[in-house]
Amino acid sequence: MRIAILEDDTALLELYQVWLVADGHSCKCYEDGKSLLKALGRETFDLAILDWELPDISGTEVLTYLRKQLDWRLPVLFATNRDNEEDIVFALKSGADDYMIKPVKQNELLARIGAIARRTGLDTDNDGVVDTLPYQFDAGALTVNYEGKSVTLTRKELDLALFLFRNKGRLLSRGHIMESVWGQNAELNTRTVDTHVSAVRQKIQLGPERGWRLASIYGHGYRLESV
Repeated sequence: MRIAILEDDTALLELYQVWLVADGHSCKCYEDGKSLLKALGRETFDLAILDWELPDISGTEVLTYLRKQLDWRLPVLFATNRDNEEDIVFALKSGADDYMIKPVKQNELLARIGAIARRTGLDTDNDGVVDTLPYQFDAGALTVNYEGKSVTLTRKELDLALFLFRNKGRLLSRGHIMESVWGQNAELNTRTVDTHVSAVRQKIQLGPERGWRLASIYGHGYRLESV
């Protein structure tokens, strides 16, 4: 998963990052709320971990803005010192998906992230057959079947297509796609993403006539939508 961490304690921020990277996740770290909100204007993530008490705006203000103005589907996990029931209820009612009280334990954090991934479908792998009308993806055979046709894709083309369909309706930044499909740093040349998106669109004739629109969002990335 691609995870954004908002925590103003530098040592704790670095500790979270070590835990998450060791568990196979990629992380972007932020020490104040405004920096995270700015990043969310150009990047996308699979999960955000938020502290409550920050030097500029509160974690709950970040959550409210995120839910109302940005990506309402982004799962949010609070990790905070605030342990009274009223605060927990307020955060959950404001749109948080889970809530942890510091000191955060490594195994519990990873388990909660895994549970969120299962609930949201983010832990789905690329094995087996996936049906998304009118397409049927066979990951083992690297083929896509639709309307009586069978098209062979490269491994990366198929992985990209599955990633787009599994995140349908979400705006995905090029960096997010690069890290999730290629496992490479988002700062590398993201023209690779554009080239593969074009190939997938052409090979499987992805378009409104088949019930889908793959929109290019200028300066940001792509969004696959049903029509």
